[in-house]
Amino acid sequence: MQRTQFSDMACSIARTLDVIGEPWSPLILRDVYVGITRFDQLLRDLGISRKVLTQRLAWLVEQGVLERRQYSDRPVRHEYVLTPKGTELCDLLLVMVRWGDRWTAGEAGPPVVYRHHACGEIAAVELTCSHCGEPMNATDVDVLPGPGAAG
Repeated sequence: MQRTQFSDMACSIARTLDVIGEPWSPLILRDVYVGITRFDQLLRDLGISRKVLTQRLAWLVEQGVLERRQYSDRPVRHEYVLTPKGTELCDLLLVMVRWGDRWTAGEAGPPVVYRHHACGEIAAVELTCSHCGEPMNATDVDVLPGPGAAG
């Protein structure tokens, strides 16, 4: 079965899914974000097959989300680090965390919490308008055609 080319769609959601829509990719990004950067570490933490991990890492490097860096000469070994593009993609993961903590964490609560560097407090991400700073949710916006809309 051939993979659908979401990158060809005039939709930012589809194009983002083209990069990280496969279920392992956000989990790989999560691990690299928290410091699990070496192939064997990722393999162990995720419980993923070597083949799938190799394919996903190659894809994320090709997309410019991760960079492969050598950390050992003998034997030659590499680790994976977030690029600026990948770090910004982790912002999306923080939004997913907030939703997951609210709707799927259950009685036990969130499995991890996040401390904000600026204030030192445990916090969750909030969406705000880039223009006025007010809270911004799906019910607060109209969806209008943009300059890249399909004709």
